[in-house]
Amino acid sequence: MHDNDELKQNINEQAGSEPLDMPAGFPTEDLAEEDDVVEFVYNADGEEDLKATLKKLRKDLKQTTLEKQEYLTSWQRERADFMNYRKTEIEHNRKIEAMAKEHFAEELLPVLDAYDMAFANKEAWEKVDKNWRMGVEYIHQQLLKVLGEHGIEEIPMKLGDAIDPNLHEAMSTIPTDDTGVDNTIAQIIQKGYKNGDKVFRPARVTVFAIIN
Repeated sequence: MHDNDELKQNINEQAGSEPLDMPAGFPTEDLAEEDDVVEFVYNADGEEDLKATLKKLRKDLKQTTLEKQEYLTSWQRERADFMNYRKTEIEHNRKIEAMAKEHFAEELLPVLDAYDMAFANKEAWEKVDKNWRMGVEYIHQQLLKVLGEHGIEEIPMKLGDAIDPNLHEAMSTIPTDDTGVDNTIAQIIQKGYKNGDKVFRPARVTVFAIIN
C-alpha cells in the first residue's frame, strides 16, 4: 500500500506540473486547456496499474511539452518576421516621405533663388517702396518657415568659411597669395539646402586659392 500511495502522489504531482512559461503576448488563449483528469491504466485483472499510469503520464507530459515548445518557437519566428516586415515598411515609408519633401523643395528653389537675387543688390532693394518691400520680405520669411517645418533648411555659411566638399560646390577660384584665406569662401553664388542631414543641393561658391 505504501508503494501505491507513493505512486499516486507522483502521478498527482505529474498531473499538476506547472505549464511552460510563455512570453508576454503569446496567444495562450488559442491553446485549449484540458481538464486535469488522469486516465489510469488498468491491468488484466481490472486493477489500477499505477506504474503503467505514471509511465504513460510522463510520456504524455513530454509530448505536450514538445508540442507547446513547437507552438512557442513557431510563434516567435512569425513574430520576428512580422517585426522585420514592420521595420522594412517604416524605413521604406520614411524614404518616400523624404523624397517627397525634397521634390517639394526643389520645385520652390527657383522662387527662393529669385528672392535672393532681388535682395542681393541692397542699394537697389532699399529704393523699393517700403510697404511693398516689407510685404515681399514677409512672404519670403513665411516660405522659409514652411520649408523649415518640413525639415528643409538653408545650409548655414558665410564669407570666409572653409570650403566643405560635402556642403559646397566650388564653381571658380580667385587667386591669392594670402595663406590665411586659402580654400575659404570668397563669394556665395547660390545658397544650398538640406533635408535634415542630407544635402540635396550644395551651395555654389567661389573660393580663394593660393597662386602656385
